[in-house]
Amino acid sequence: MFDPSAALRQGLLGLSRSGRVRGVIEKAPVSRDVVRRFVAGETTADAVRASTQLCDSGRLVTIDFLGEDTLDLEQARATTDAYLQLLGALTLEGLATGGRAEVSVKLSAVGQALPGDGEKIALEHAREICQAARNAGTTVTLDMEDHTTTDSTLSVLHDLRQDFPWVGAVLQAYLRRTEADCRDLATEGSRVRLCKGAYKEPESVAFQDALEVSSSYVRCAKVLLEGEGYPMLATHDPQLIDIAAALAAKELREASTYEFQMLYGIRPNEQQRLAADGHRMRVYVPYGDEWYGYLMRRMAERPANTMFFLRAVATKG
Repeated sequence: MFDPSAALRQGLLGLSRSGRVRGVIEKAPVSRDVVRRFVAGETTADAVRASTQLCDSGRLVTIDFLGEDTLDLEQARATTDAYLQLLGALTLEGLATGGRAEVSVKLSAVGQALPGDGEKIALEHAREICQAARNAGTTVTLDMEDHTTTDSTLSVLHDLRQDFPWVGAVLQAYLRRTEADCRDLATEGSRVRLCKGAYKEPESVAFQDALEVSSSYVRCAKVLLEGEGYPMLATHDPQLIDIAAALAAKELREASTYEFQMLYGIRPNEQQRLAADGHRMRVYVPYGDEWYGYLMRRMAERPANTMFFLRAVATKG
């Protein structure tokens, strides 16, 4: 049976890699207005400002300097330097203390996709960022990208954890391998963010049906909450939030031993409700001018986001 929402999602994920469409959307007058809902801004100051507001409301943040699939060594170096600058600014503002603000890093943005020694270069750059985070008193989480990078990312994670055991991992419930990866990583002190996943993946490696993805998410969350690590439950799905909270209660989890995560600009009232109810609630805050791929994946994740964008185009385009 034809599923229009699935077709829309696959189409948008395809567009996330289209340079021609990217150029059209980036030049559209409406785009900047729409992006402000999902992206904190383009500068370090913008990211710090948004993070301060969120932390003042009782929420936590993890900050991502946007960029991916970097094939230029100078750009990979510039991205690394941007994170070092960001961590310095968070320290000056007192946001890094106690991990109120941490950072999320895509390895492909710091060199993983470079030919030859890409993984080694990304590891070296990530190590610099982790050292700066340690100096600031906060942590780093390695974002997960498409399935072709999973093994490389987990390898870099293993190397980093030799010196920085608190480095967080991200696992994606739509991948068929993820439940097994959760079992491997649900160890003492291991920080693991569980999300559904937002890349276009083949059926051979990923569940395609939304119900299958949600079922996988529940199984994976159960593994993590029964384990000895620190689960970071990244979802906007009300049913999955309720199930995760119930699983945490069943395992007698203290509020300090796990957290919920949501994206900047999505379900802010629910974010505040969870924080007010005593849950640790962390908001993923992206910033920078490389917002196109990020925006397209947000559109693909939730039809409501797509409708928001289309309404803006219809009224302001």
